[in-house]
Amino acid sequence: MTAAAVHLELAFSRPETTLGVTRGTARLMADLGYAPLLEVGLPNGRRADVMALGPRGEIVICEVKSGIEDYRCDRKWAEYGPFCDAFYFAVAPEFPQAVLDEACGLIVADAFGGAVLREAARTPLAPARRKALTLAFARLGALRSIRD
Repeated sequence: MTAAAVHLELAFSRPETTLGVTRGTARLMADLGYAPLLEVGLPNGRRADVMALGPRGEIVICEVKSGIEDYRCDRKWAEYGPFCDAFYFAVAPEFPQAVLDEACGLIVADAFGGAVLREAARTPLAPARRKALTLAFARLGALRSIRD
């Protein structure tokens, strides 16, 4: 590995990459009219990296992948579908996008913002599940607001 490659790898460590992609994805969601929350627990015990509530009550989940190893060893993202209307992977610009499942939406982001490169398929939630998730989302947001 060259000195430049080592420097580049150190400059883009996983925690920094994860934080930057998460922040940029949340900013993008807000720019698109959604209200994002980070690290949201789901009824199945999983945790969504970014969950966002849209102006019409639609729910989007974005799974942040810090690198190719993270994507290859973590397949729990398939369990998020029953809890959202749309699912996206959110990755850094240098992520090898060709390995991602093409059935999912794709967001490329850094700490300053992001862009949707591929729209997610829309699968509307059942009304009862939407109501339960929306109430849980609202309660979580309200409780977090008094902790800060």
